Amino acid sequence: MNNATKKWLFLKCSSVTLIPLMFWFIINLSLIYESEYSDVFNFFSTQSTKILFSTFIIVAFFFSSLTISEIFEDYIHNERTKNVANKVLYIFAIIIPLLTIISIFNLTL
Repeated sequence: MNNATKKWLFLKCSSVTLIPLMFWFIINLSLIYESEYSDVFNFFSTQSTKILFSTFIIVAFFFSSLTISEIFEDYIHNERTKNVANKVLYIFAIIIPLLTIISIFNLTL
């Protein structure tokens, strides 16, 4: 299987995974939107919410990095610039969700 096929499969699998997670996130965000800080804190303190939100963040950043990478492939013609842009993109797609997940799992009142 070549690289483009793998990328396409990962993109499709992540988009299918992202759909129910997005519905879960939108429904819960609308429920806690005007809540007090303690209610939001209690929501993010439950183990199931931590796991689902972490999965949502990982899949969302994975999907967005694959999508943006395809844009780089189409519109950046200099190979060196394209490689640097992709590497920076992948580094941020790892660091930002990692920091978010660490901060959520370390929530204390």
